[in-house]
Amino acid sequence: MDIGNHTIENSSAKRGSFSKMKKRKKSTNRDQSAPRQPLSGYVRFMNDRREKVKADNPNISFSEITRLLANEWNQLPQNQKQMYLDAAEQEREKYMQEMAAYKQTEAYRQFNEHKQKKKLKTSNVTEDENDKEVDIPVFDIPIFTEEFLEYNKNREAELRQLRKSNTDLEQQNAILEKHLENMKQAVDKLQIETLQRKTSINLLQQHLQKMRTNFIEKFASVPLPGTNEIPSAANVDQYVSKLHNLLQQNANTTLFNKVKNAVCSMDLAF
Repeated sequence: MDIGNHTIENSSAKRGSFSKMKKRKKSTNRDQSAPRQPLSGYVRFMNDRREKVKADNPNISFSEITRLLANEWNQLPQNQKQMYLDAAEQEREKYMQEMAAYKQTEAYRQFNEHKQKKKLKTSNVTEDENDKEVDIPVFDIPIFTEEFLEYNKNREAELRQLRKSNTDLEQQNAILEKHLENMKQAVDKLQIETLQRKTSINLLQQHLQKMRTNFIEKFASVPLPGTNEIPSAANVDQYVSKLHNLLQQNANTTLFNKVKNAVCSMDLAF
């Protein structure tokens, strides 16, 4: 009978200790209106894979599931792992922005006031009450094993290396952007010069056509000796070549004077 009473008393004591633990935990509730803290890439991976691993292994414990997930994370290819890390980094940046905005709100001010009042009230508790020990059960959380801590250390090193690589890439990108800007300016300059050359060529072609027309008109009265050939749009080049040969081969004064008069009457202005 005594043993039964002793067991009941122990059970009651444990229930009382557990109630105190629950009460103690309730007293440390976080500000519910504050932004929710972001998850790490590792935790995001675990949340994605936990149900699948649990369905594939229905008879293993929670700690064993966590161990399997930790091993799977360590063996995950870097490109797949990086997706979780990038998502976590984006969520962290968003959290920092939301937290900075939240600290400017009335809710944050009221929460701080409440926390200060609570701290002041706690300081007035008697020394005996502060010395009371609360039995808080200890849970074995696999996430904080030596293996995880080592992984977290390696992850921080990887992040530092990635940040350094990102800085190097940004510097290289800035150099490439400068090269591209110089090339763009060079291309613009070449396009302007090409347009100017095309304009000049068009003017020269127009002047050449004008000279051909004027030559045909003025030299229509200068037939070639022997053939009486006169220049036209179809044979003007051949006519000029034959006339040049005739002038070099013999001193035909009449032909020379006709050529001279025809040249003098031409409009050679550009």
